[in-house]
Amino acid sequence: MSSSGSTYGDIHRYEPARESTAAAIAIVLLTIIEVLFVFLFTYGLVSGWGLTETGNMYLGSVLAVIFIDLAFILAMYRKEFLPDVVIVKKRRRKWEDLYIREDDVDGTPFADGAWDHVKRAIYPYYKR
Repeated sequence: MSSSGSTYGDIHRYEPARESTAAAIAIVLLTIIEVLFVFLFTYGLVSGWGLTETGNMYLGSVLAVIFIDLAFILAMYRKEFLPDVVIVKKRRRKWEDLYIREDDVDGTPFADGAWDHVKRAIYPYYKR
């Protein structure tokens, strides 16, 4: 996806939002429903509906509907009203994140041979 003439931070693709009227009307209606459910939940909390077993389940269901409605509002807003932008970034290799030089990528050997591995396993401070 990288092109030869692009540098860091360049906009690679920009598609403006559709901004449909039907989506705007749907978002307004979902927002009105959201406000009604929030008032219903608040009224239920103040009235003490949560003190009974069925009232507690009812309040939980209303809270679930509030978050699901909010998810639909945010998804529709993101899809219809935010532009689709792709920005060019450089993908770095993992060893660059650790500030390691290229010749030190493989690291240094832990021990010289198999016998040194055995000695280090028995006595961890061997050759320090």
